[in-house]
Amino acid sequence: MQTRRHTLKTLAALATIQIVPSRVLGLSGQTPPSQELTRAIIGCGGISASHLGMPGKLLALCDVDQRHLDQRMQQAGGEAKGIKGYHDFREVLARKDIDIIHIATPPHWHALMAIEAAKAGKDIWCEKPMSRTIGEGIAMVKAVQKHERIFRLNTWFRFKDNFYGMGVPVKQIKKAVMHGLLGWPLKVTVSGVTGFDWKFIWSGKKDLPVQPVPPEFDYNFWLGPAPLKPYNAHRTHGTFRGYWDYDGGGLGDMGQHYLDPVQYILGKDDTSPISVEIDADPQDADAIGSWRRIEFTYADGCKIILDGQNKDKDAAYIEGPKGKIFKDFKSDIPDLEKKLAELPDPEPQLTDFHEAVRTRKKFALNEMNGFRSCTMVNMGVTAHRLNKSLKFDPKTLRFDDPAANALINQPMRAPWKIEV
Repeated sequence: MQTRRHTLKTLAALATIQIVPSRVLGLSGQTPPSQELTRAIIGCGGISASHLGMPGKLLALCDVDQRHLDQRMQQAGGEAKGIKGYHDFREVLARKDIDIIHIATPPHWHALMAIEAAKAGKDIWCEKPMSRTIGEGIAMVKAVQKHERIFRLNTWFRFKDNFYGMGVPVKQIKKAVMHGLLGWPLKVTVSGVTGFDWKFIWSGKKDLPVQPVPPEFDYNFWLGPAPLKPYNAHRTHGTFRGYWDYDGGGLGDMGQHYLDPVQYILGKDDTSPISVEIDADPQDADAIGSWRRIEFTYADGCKIILDGQNKDKDAAYIEGPKGKIFKDFKSDIPDLEKKLAELPDPEPQLTDFHEAVRTRKKFALNEMNGFRSCTMVNMGVTAHRLNKSLKFDPKTLRFDDPAANALINQPMRAPWKIEV
């Protein structure tokens, strides 16, 4: 169990010697390093379709909804391809022939499954958000490092693809910042103008009527550590994000896609904002609603503004005292792209997860920087849930408010508990 004494400083001091599974080295006589690593996917909902085509030999699929499992088994080729279906993720983790676990479940399961996967000697490819709470994220970092695992979070904009609404990869914006072309401190405004979408349509519903549980769905197992509440289809599957018990609304869903690259651009991978301000209406205790504006501030004055109403239509995406960058990478800095072409690139990142597994080197978006960007998401979720602006200590990972601190480590429904 976690206590307030745990900080990332102590977590980072855990053992750094990496243990490579004998299968990966070919010492067991099974798979030499030149061949594929093996993997399993836990969670067969919508997002799992994107995991099917990832590198590596797929050996197992797991879901508590038989209908979802059957659909993915058929799509993946099923037993004819050597893939076995499971109901209980613990049976998947017990297999010695699986190297990598893809966690594609709702976020209220991420920490438990990642920690158990780490204890079982598996490397981990986890969906975003990394964790539903700050405390669960701390536990994930500790487990991954204690058990010497390789971890990646499934958002990629810090190292590949054009960033939302910018028309260029994040590297170009990072270069402008790291070489001081914009000055300091900086303000980032994330709005609909730059392709920003918090998916408020996924807000929860109040006073849900009780419905019968479909016979193919193990609702009790789906809830797992979450509080036991009467079944309604809207609480589960594609719309689960609208309820505090399982996620953080559109902010939980999309937050790391938008905020992790910003954290990288600003060079904040080892810290967190010191405050979060919220402009929203009071929230229901169960169902998540929308918000108008969330503002994060760092100790050095850098700010990140999340414009939920898309009001700041003329705002630059990123600006400082020396210049601005707008949508489509337009700028008031003369010849910006020419200047950037003449400047050194940021340090290279390891962006091949299977290479990270084989070499035991950290992936570009790993448990440490992923925890920090997820902490920003969870700061926003906490402020939204309480409808209260908050101060935060990036070192102790505590708020200035007892109600907010009570949400850092939330109780889990028995028999589920976190044991690193």
